[in-house]
Amino acid sequence: MDFDHYRVRPKQKIDLKNWEPDDTRGWKGSEKATAELAELTAKLEELQELLYCEGKRRVLVVLQGMDTSGKDGVIRKVFEGVNPQGVRVASFKVPTPIELSHDYLWRIHSQTPGKGEMVIFNRSHYEDVLAVRVHNLVPDGVWKKRYDQINAFERLLVEEGTTVLKFFLHISRDEQKERLLERIETPEKHWKFNPGDLEERKLWPQYTEAYEDLLNKTSTDWAPWYIVPADKKWFRNLLISSVLVDTLKSFDMQYPEAGEDLSPYAARLRAGE
Repeated sequence: MDFDHYRVRPKQKIDLKNWEPDDTRGWKGSEKATAELAELTAKLEELQELLYCEGKRRVLVVLQGMDTSGKDGVIRKVFEGVNPQGVRVASFKVPTPIELSHDYLWRIHSQTPGKGEMVIFNRSHYEDVLAVRVHNLVPDGVWKKRYDQINAFERLLVEEGTTVLKFFLHISRDEQKERLLERIETPEKHWKFNPGDLEERKLWPQYTEAYEDLLNKTSTDWAPWYIVPADKKWFRNLLISSVLVDTLKSFDMQYPEAGEDLSPYAARLRAGE
């Protein structure tokens, strides 16, 4: 799949009006995509196991997007076949008093992946140039410095052996409305609905501007952003899976060799031990 179109180049000027949330890049329907996604899921499972067994590299996946854009859905569908031993999800809610007593990246750094591990950030350090900006939680002079700080932080991670992939799930306001209504009108989805989502929805223009600045200022050669059309869930999942599989393939990973000749152990087992 050609996903390079969705990668934001460093210093590329992004106007989200020019990015269609329902784009499917020529894919006509979900049936073929479902078959393709099944193949990618199986390949991701294989590559993630290899990542864990080799134990040399680290992978950080950052998911950001408006409410209902599908962060939880991506985690369920894209990563459904991976081994939980080597993959974990970190979600960042409102900071605790202890977290607020440290710098804003303190709680983030402790959740980054170790060798052989893949970590998925369901929201992330980018909330500190999004929510805090939109809700005026810190002065402008504070959050404006954070773009460069975040770029430097991610560069540190990369130079220490972490691959950073960042996905902005780009949903339309109309599609968000439908998904919120579904949560209200479907009893099995009531638990997903938060009345506060309607208040956040009123701030759509402010969040759009904040996301555009974020994409303009923090997509780098070492930690790129991908703008993922998120109105069609099947295409959203297909695109992210394609990027992940292609990235892991590029590592040219190998299973570790045994530290000694194992044939005597096989002979003993065959002899009846």
